[in-house]
Amino acid sequence: MNRILVVEDQSLVRDAIATLLSLEDDFEISGKCANGQEALDWLGANEVPDIILTDIEMPLVSGLDLAEKLAALSIGSKVVVMTTFSKPGYIKRALALGAKGFVLKEADSEYLVSSLHKIVKGERVISPELALMALDDNNPLSAKESKALKLAADGLKTHDIAQKLFLSEGTVRNYLSEAIAKLDATNRVDAARIAKQKGWL
Repeated sequence: MNRILVVEDQSLVRDAIATLLSLEDDFEISGKCANGQEALDWLGANEVPDIILTDIEMPLVSGLDLAEKLAALSIGSKVVVMTTFSKPGYIKRALALGAKGFVLKEADSEYLVSSLHKIVKGERVISPELALMALDDNNPLSAKESKALKLAADGLKTHDIAQKLFLSEGTVRNYLSEAIAKLDATNRVDAARIAKQKGWL
């Protein structure tokens, strides 16, 4: 029996997915969480599931942040990401964090089930549409620029960002200026908006 933790902030979607998967003979829903922080808390108190099926855009801790924390903790669960057409930048980031599957939220239920069965067998599954989009995705931001911009998008000032990243304030300003220029944005807020739309943050 393969145990699955479903992480999704929309309760109707979360319950529908859990109900659908529980109908499969070889799947068992271990738990349901509304965001990545709930999932981390749940994992700290329960047996590690075989699969963590997670949305990306959630409050408190996103699906990508969750995947990053799980990778750091070396939790053995296979992470499967649910995403939408509009965020190709998410795919490369999640791949780098060891995600085993990417399933479009727009896909039908049979595709989700068959994808999870393949992942259980050790395969990696990426929806063809998402794979094509990922190939066309050209994120111009460096890792450091992305980190600085993400913290700026969270409302942190230059001084706070510098402390978080162990950098000088001048270096942080340079990273943010580079990001603004590369994205042809008017300021750091506009740059963060553009990067989020692309799935780069």
